[in-house]
Amino acid sequence: MIFSSLLFLFRFLPAVLIVYYIVPRSIRNLVLLLFSLLFYAWGEPVYILLMLVSILVSYAGGIVVDSQKKKGNEGRAKAALIVSSVISLSLLGFFKYADFAINTVNGLTGAGFELLHLALPIGISFYTFQTMSYTIDVYRGEAQVQKNLISFGAYVTMFPQLIAGPIVQYKTIDQQLRCRKETSEQFALGIHRFMIGLGKKVLLANNAGVLWEAVRAMSYEQLPVLTAWIGLAAYAFQLYFDFSAYSDMAIGLGHMFGFRFLENFNYPYISKSITEFWRRWHISLGTWFRDYVYIPLGGNRVGTLRHIRNIFVVWLLTGFWHGANWNFVIWGIYYGVLLFVEKFFLGKYLKKLPAIFQHVYCLFFVLIGWNLFVFDDMKLGLGFMRALFGGYGQGFVNQETIYLLYNNVILLAILMLGSTRLPKKLGDRLCAALKGSDVAIILVKNIFYAAVFLLSVAWLVDASFNPFLYFRF
Repeated sequence: MIFSSLLFLFRFLPAVLIVYYIVPRSIRNLVLLLFSLLFYAWGEPVYILLMLVSILVSYAGGIVVDSQKKKGNEGRAKAALIVSSVISLSLLGFFKYADFAINTVNGLTGAGFELLHLALPIGISFYTFQTMSYTIDVYRGEAQVQKNLISFGAYVTMFPQLIAGPIVQYKTIDQQLRCRKETSEQFALGIHRFMIGLGKKVLLANNAGVLWEAVRAMSYEQLPVLTAWIGLAAYAFQLYFDFSAYSDMAIGLGHMFGFRFLENFNYPYISKSITEFWRRWHISLGTWFRDYVYIPLGGNRVGTLRHIRNIFVVWLLTGFWHGANWNFVIWGIYYGVLLFVEKFFLGKYLKKLPAIFQHVYCLFFVLIGWNLFVFDDMKLGLGFMRALFGGYGQGFVNQETIYLLYNNVILLAILMLGSTRLPKKLGDRLCAALKGSDVAIILVKNIFYAAVFLLSVAWLVDASFNPFLYFRF
């Protein structure tokens, strides 16, 4: 079940909201837990047991860590933390990376070990990092131990952000799990944010995806250079609007239930450097690696060689986190190299360039990165990369390119503008122009959100293309 489905919009979400708000506050976490388990079981009925094991391991680990620290047994507390983390990472490693490891061994040694062909549990990368953040936060004294298993289970399984984030560190919602107050203002804000996400997903990401799939299906040897870049740009927009839409809907749903999740995207395509891009893209993942890997390794407060090591460790893990395939590993190393170059050589010169050149530099390397990211088959990825630079002698443009642009120029313009702050600025100016007339502002906003919702539903009624890209990560 995905948020941009008629089943979720007209059955699941109304049902959970009705039950949530008619029961006493004391059992609302239980309602969230039960509905979240139902949400997960809808697509992964078998792997719900895996999630429950993960919950129990981290719940018990947190209690042991807390009790041993209170007794002054630092060594035993650390041992409990390590055991809990190793079990969580082992579950993730087995189900996500077992076949990758077997394939690698077979390729290196010529052995013929059979693959396990395990289905990837949906959201396992996200909820594993969340459960680990809990035990680490308890060990560091940055969060209180959660002795209520229902509340802890609600945190891990919470359906708004279970499948594709944002990754919610336990310490950021510790108090909200224990005591929160839902308000009508917050609920309305949640509806508005959810509608924005729904529109971004259905009206923008899906249509960008159709364009990308059309280009991807073409013969790369005959693909004009401009057509290849149009296709890659369409994929970049699809990925951004798809994933940021999911985060918008997750944050909006969180508001509906009284939670405030941290932001996950901040207009990454307006960045002027790769460093800035990764401060704006998938913020919750970057924050997780910063807090639990980069800083514990010493961050930038160490010698140059160790600092370089820390950068590459983080980006190797970032790439590997995204998927069990060599293209993700190479993608992670690629960004490690770019960030290393910016940090130690290029950064000071880049800042002296005109802003437009900084933007072009950043977007060029981001698009090349998405080429590495999108193709699991590296041979196909290299073939498409070759087409981007005219490596087949196919020319820059042809009649099909003109036709493609003619039919998609409006879509591409909307995607470009939608990835900037311009729509928000225009909305703010409109509200400023209507200042003094609260009724008019409310009316205009509600008409806009209603229009987005109705257009999205109309698109979904006949849609056959409605994926969520980050489900597979």
